[in-house]
Amino acid sequence: MKMKEIPGSVIAPQGFLAAGVFCDIKRLGTGKGSNKGKKRDLALILSEVPAVVAGMFTTSQVCAAPVKVSMPRASKGTAQAIVVNSGNANACTAAQGIRDAREMTDVVAKLFRISAEDVLVASTGRIGVTLPMANVKRGIRDAAALLNTFKENADHAAEAIMTSDTRPKQVAVEFKLGGKTVRIGGICKGAGMIQPGMSPTGARPAAVPGGKYQGLHATMLCFITTDAAIESKALKLALNEAVANSFNRITVDGDMSTNDTVIVLANGMAGNASITAGRRSDLAAFQAALNHVCLELAKMIVRDGEGVTRFVTVKVSGAKTFADADAAARAVANSSLVKTSWFGGDPNWGRILGALGYSAANILEEKIDVAYSAPAGKQLLFALKKGQPTKTSFKALCKMVAQKEFDLHIQLNLGKGSAVMYASDLTEEYVDFNKGDVSDPSSLGG
Repeated sequence: MKMKEIPGSVIAPQGFLAAGVFCDIKRLGTGKGSNKGKKRDLALILSEVPAVVAGMFTTSQVCAAPVKVSMPRASKGTAQAIVVNSGNANACTAAQGIRDAREMTDVVAKLFRISAEDVLVASTGRIGVTLPMANVKRGIRDAAALLNTFKENADHAAEAIMTSDTRPKQVAVEFKLGGKTVRIGGICKGAGMIQPGMSPTGARPAAVPGGKYQGLHATMLCFITTDAAIESKALKLALNEAVANSFNRITVDGDMSTNDTVIVLANGMAGNASITAGRRSDLAAFQAALNHVCLELAKMIVRDGEGVTRFVTVKVSGAKTFADADAAARAVANSSLVKTSWFGGDPNWGRILGALGYSAANILEEKIDVAYSAPAGKQLLFALKKGQPTKTSFKALCKMVAQKEFDLHIQLNLGKGSAVMYASDLTEEYVDFNKGDVSDPSSLGG
């Protein structure tokens, strides 16, 4: 299938409009992630017609009010709008938080004369603080008045969902389906509190073969639009697979958020024959495009992680089972000792073996190989074979780990299970950003 990237992200598909505005949801210039001046902090995405919807949500047992409101609405199959705010997570806000999340959807619904049940809501920012609803409602009205299909509108929406992100994250692709041009576009945010583990219901499924692991682990949010015609069941299955192999495969700091959310709207305006589970070739083409969008956005999150200087793809193979491979990859990707060695450019395989040893994976020390390569490189530089150091020079290993991006290959030599994680290093800047300052209460909180 031929597929090309195009501009416009969420407004690239036919029939979608977006806008982003500043309405001072978090008091201007205060707190981590909001000291950027007059940054847009409320986004609105609208489909001109009702759309098929699918969603994936945090599996944290402490989940935010917008997740509790949006999850059941996404499960029913249709929606038309998404309203998102940054600067306030609306999490741990009890009954008031639920009322506020619902009111956000009510305001959107009244403006466009649609059902509130067809409006989804998401939030990101500080935990434990109620929303300034007067500001939020004003922002929704302002955004509604600015809705358009201009590229800058997509840029504004991408900016409005950011918190500690240093740059917006967006992508769109175009491909042919049954002779019709189909587009998928998305925006996302995330830089800290990143190790999503999402499912459609918020439940925590176990690891299973084939990569369909939803995970047990600030906030990541992603909003995807497509003009493809696709049935509800097929869209939900496609999003499940795409998220399982992208957002649920990343980690910056090993922390899951209360607000993690991925939502996709498909309005059918491309005019293709509706994709069903039975139309295998069409579903495969759509899946490939959706996978690309999700994975590119997920990688953007890791590369923009708080204080990040390295992007490392951890590839585990030869495990007894997929669950073992997944456990091994996550242990290495989240090890503070491993991550700090990456920051220092130190190819410290001893720390890697230490993480493998305490992981839930079955391993045999004398069978483990550890190697490095350039991103997606085929030429491996082995640091360890059969549990023992190789003759590869320390200088050569250091040169590889000094790169901004590299792959870490771990072969357990016990079976056919494999897994991948996209990870970052751990730096002084991350600690400085997140340590808080008790002399400045405005910098503290969620």
